[in-house]
Amino acid sequence: MSSSVQRKRIRKSPEARRAEIVATAARIALTEGLECVTLRRVAEELAVRPGLISHYFPSAEDLVAEAFSVAALGELDSLLPAERADGTPAQYLARYFALSSGEAYDDISRLWINARHLSRYRPVLRDVVTRMELASDDRLEELIRDGVARGDFRTDDPRSAAIQVLVVLDGLGAHANSDRTDRPAAVTRLALSTAERALDLPHGTLDAPGATGGLPLTFSPTEAAEAAVPRLAAAAAAATADASATPDDVATAGA
Repeated sequence: MSSSVQRKRIRKSPEARRAEIVATAARIALTEGLECVTLRRVAEELAVRPGLISHYFPSAEDLVAEAFSVAALGELDSLLPAERADGTPAQYLARYFALSSGEAYDDISRLWINARHLSRYRPVLRDVVTRMELASDDRLEELIRDGVARGDFRTDDPRSAAIQVLVVLDGLGAHANSDRTDRPAAVTRLALSTAERALDLPHGTLDAPGATGGLPLTFSPTEAAEAAVPRLAAAAAAATADASATPDDVATAGA
């Protein structure tokens, strides 16, 4: 008589299952590339049938776009958090640059390179890339505006300053797959120098000892992506509710 015991399958809610699928797809995107995000590949990771994945994402293009979206949103929330109660704008900007280097940041840089290339041929992904680029511009501009209001920074055009910094970071990130051991220090520090010049800060301000205060200096792209999944899902649900609301619903909500 067999004594083997079958493992009991746990039925997950649709919300939990979808979140699991998106988080898994984001992890594959970060470690292997967006081309590897397929319904079959995600199903293999989760030990389920591909049909379950296609139930939530009938189009693989939508899954690829959402995988990139949560990875990029996780990066943004981790490196440039919207809520900054624990430090000054100058400390958060210094922290941003401190985290914008190293292997973890190279992983997210590779993903951006990958997404921008593929977006030439994938309209759904192109829309997400454009949206996340604008979100990065907005978040850094907001940080700079806060710093100007406090007297930490001086600039007449926070938007331009933000874009200058991000363009330089993107340019440096494009070399994530290259050997940078012989890169001149001035080039390595180019984004910092750009920010200090644009914000009228003395040279060396943003990487001076103690510039980040006591802010945490850790960044995991995969953990950040997993943390972003619920926020993206909530935003999507809110957008769906707004789109389906009748004129009477809108009038009632605004009353």
